[in-house]
Amino acid sequence: MPDDSSVRAELQAKIERRRAGIAAFLREVRPRRNRLTNVSIISSALAAAFVAGPALAGPPFTDAVKQELSLASGASVWRPLCIAALIVSLVSAVSSNLSKSQDLATRVTAAEVCSTELEAVATSLQFGHLSVEEAVEQYHQCVSKIPFVEEQPDRANSPGQT
Repeated sequence: MPDDSSVRAELQAKIERRRAGIAAFLREVRPRRNRLTNVSIISSALAAAFVAGPALAGPPFTDAVKQELSLASGASVWRPLCIAALIVSLVSAVSSNLSKSQDLATRVTAAEVCSTELEAVATSLQFGHLSVEEAVEQYHQCVSKIPFVEEQPDRANSPGQT
């Protein structure tokens, strides 16, 4: 494989397009991962809070709330709390399993690692510490870890660009 400056520049541009694709992927997926994690944590905590009073204090709790709110029975206290706990518990389970089924945490980590590795390849290539052939090999090793991330199109050669 030739190691001339045009091939080197083309490879560096390809690396930068891939890193741009990784950055776009991370901008999209990180917030979703964080949202799903936060919803799961908050929902789990709410489920525990809703059942804590009746579970820990029992009839004295329900009787006190019943009297304070002028309700007809203790069931008027614990039923809505249990229904609320059921709903937020379902929300927690769904958000947690959505995050796991999409493997968001693993994908984000793999993309971050690959971006860092590609930056190292680009830097070594730029300063001549790596031949083009070695850089291509390292590039392929990096991107094979993130088949779910697309390379950004080359804006200079895209149709419709002026």
